[in-house]
Amino acid sequence: MRHCGGVPSARGTWGEAPCSSCSAGRCRSGQSSRCTCYNVGDEFIFERDGENDHFWHGGLNTLVKTDADPDTVAGGPRMPHCSEAWDAIARYIYAGLQGGSIMKGWMKKENEMIACCSDGTRPVIFKIERMDVED
Repeated sequence: MRHCGGVPSARGTWGEAPCSSCSAGRCRSGQSSRCTCYNVGDEFIFERDGENDHFWHGGLNTLVKTDADPDTVAGGPRMPHCSEAWDAIARYIYAGLQGGSIMKGWMKKENEMIACCSDGTRPVIFKIERMDVED
């Protein structure tokens, strides 16, 4: 599983499963195989402060850990997040970056959420976690 999101910093890892409509056109369609946009254990940190606003850049350059070449992973320095995956997680990342409760009453911890992209055959699963940072 992978996760992302947070206030003003968030850490994340992504689960192993493919997305069908990667914005980079790297995922295979019509076959049940893993997504080439993400790798199990990839971690991302989203920040919003005077220097960074990762949300409004679609998560570009949020990759902080991967076993693959960072240039080939969505969220790395050269490849934006998959549009389907981003659509599934963006609202939770935004809420977390604003300091809001991601899913109070739904999850055991109000600063965590599980989400997945809309590919019903090969969804990528995300654990999104708001990480509160002392000023």
